[in-house]
Amino acid sequence: MINEQIKAMLEERDMIASLANISALLYDQYDRLNWAGFYFVRGNELVLGPFQGKVACMHIPFDKGVCGLTYRTKASQVIHDVHEIEDHIACDSASRSELCVPVIVNDTCIMEIDIDSPFVGRFDETFEQEMLQAAKDIASAYLQHHWSL
Repeated sequence: MINEQIKAMLEERDMIASLANISALLYDQYDRLNWAGFYFVRGNELVLGPFQGKVACMHIPFDKGVCGLTYRTKASQVIHDVHEIEDHIACDSASRSELCVPVIVNDTCIMEIDIDSPFVGRFDETFEQEMLQAAKDIASAYLQHHWSL
């Protein structure tokens, strides 16, 4: 159901408007979250994009944290307990689990979906699969609408 709603929001031609509504949808429709949003690849770092939740880190280097690992590996990261990650970047000290999914266009990570929860083990395979589908749909919309970062 959520992926159909995301697809409908991706009909919007303005990237920021579309992603802002998607972050609001994620934050509203999933329980036990404290952050849901996007980081854009800009230059040599990840830069904060549209989000819902508490104040967030505005810049994340590619070599740090879960988001950096997602960028480097081009693979989703499901983190059961962020306190077990040595270089986790704690933008919000209440966060305990994290899901980060790359949005890949032409074999390049252009942005990431990042979702945090104050509960250990919040994210499961079903949640990850839904966000992997969302990432594919965002990549398609990026190409279709000729979005740029």
